[in-house]
Amino acid sequence: MSPTAKSAKRRRRRKAATYFGIISAVLAILLGVVSGLGAFTFGYGKGWSYLSNNPQTCANCHVMQGHMDSWEKSSHKNVAVCNDCHLPHDFVGKWATKADNGFFHSLAFTLDNFHEPIQIKPRNARVTQHACMHCHADFVHMMEPTDSRFEIQSCVHCHPSVGHALR
Repeated sequence: MSPTAKSAKRRRRRKAATYFGIISAVLAILLGVVSGLGAFTFGYGKGWSYLSNNPQTCANCHVMQGHMDSWEKSSHKNVAVCNDCHLPHDFVGKWATKADNGFFHSLAFTLDNFHEPIQIKPRNARVTQHACMHCHADFVHMMEPTDSRFEIQSCVHCHPSVGHALR
């Protein structure tokens, strides 16, 4: 290989290394900014509290205070906390739902893009229905449809104030 060709090859390698270095630096800065904002938001939003089972955590957001107050007057106050009714009872489902709800709740509250009064989403209503069925299986198993084409009536249709009195 001629000295000119070797020199050109070295220049291409240096140029490629420079581009790689710039791209790496930009990605590192972006990752740092996103991580920093995420850590700040997690701290500011009391993120650690959401990893607990404490019902007071749900009232961290002012829009949930009414739900907290109504739960304190409900028949379930002494037997169930928010997580018992609003999260699946299996390990993976519980933490996946917590992560999903945490992300979308914080996004909605940050962007001020939520219905007031806050309303349960259909997916979370299904979780709550399954929680009712889980805890009251001894009483409701006879009501379950025998044909998979049919669904059982939502428990809160007939019992709207069980978990949240006077709502």
